[in-house]
Amino acid sequence: MEQIRSLSQLLEYAKKIGAEKGPKKISVAMAEEAGLLSAIEEARQAGFADAILVGNSDKIKAAADQAGVNLANYEVIDERNEPAMGITAVSQVSSKKADIYMKGQIHTNNFLRAMLNKEVGLRKGKNTISHCYFHSVEGYDRIFFVADAAFNMYPDLAAKADITQNTVNLARAFGVAEPKVAVLAAVEVVNPDMQATLDASALTQMNRRGQIKNCIVDGPFALDNAVSEESAKTKGIVSPVAGKADVFIVPNIDAGNMLAKAIVYFSKNETAGLILGAAAPIVLTSRADSARAKLLSIAAAVTLSDFQK
Repeated sequence: MEQIRSLSQLLEYAKKIGAEKGPKKISVAMAEEAGLLSAIEEARQAGFADAILVGNSDKIKAAADQAGVNLANYEVIDERNEPAMGITAVSQVSSKKADIYMKGQIHTNNFLRAMLNKEVGLRKGKNTISHCYFHSVEGYDRIFFVADAAFNMYPDLAAKADITQNTVNLARAFGVAEPKVAVLAAVEVVNPDMQATLDASALTQMNRRGQIKNCIVDGPFALDNAVSEESAKTKGIVSPVAGKADVFIVPNIDAGNMLAKAIVYFSKNETAGLILGAAAPIVLTSRADSARAKLLSIAAAVTLSDFQK
């Protein structure tokens, strides 16, 4: 497939999947908010997603009326207990009645607890589950993938290897044949006193030995020489990743959260996100996210689900 280079292009690709293969089904935990239902309805009308709406049916109806959404087009499962909403929604995915698990108004702890439930959840072996923000930034010819800025707080080397592979798999679903992965730190040289640089070096070697696949990993990189070829040249860095990175692996949640939000607030961009590494794509959006951001996250989940099939 052709590389998807913007989130607008991602939306068109999801529509193509829907036209050729039919819509993917989303199971939504606590689907009681008008903006969320607007995004789901837009995805349904675009032909790439359908949904099972789990939650208080009275509140779902009120939100649907507010959004102008006809609930006759959806399956609604009435559930009044919040923790049970997560279990009910995730069980639709683990039982193959749905393809994607999505967070509605449910509190994040209840959403994730259901995701990790041993009986009906989506945990896949011992693999680390991680989050990825992906950004389409004006002035750049590709999508940037940032991980992990929301889920794993202070991952060790083994977790970072899983996070890297999860994120590479998403980039490949977006048509990036061999993602270039920059492992970020404050500096671009290995310093025994800076753990992030040691992890970056180890991840680079793991990639060369085939432990992290289908990508090129290098690091440590400071952010400037990961995105700017001129900066990399000035500092004498010779690497196929220097200045050309698709994926940024951050040292910890503090650095990742700041990087992702700096992109959102300091540039003209579109941003969405997914949880990766589970048995199915997981859409974890904030209540504050726009309907457009939710729609883009759904499009990404549809694209990843199609790729994993």
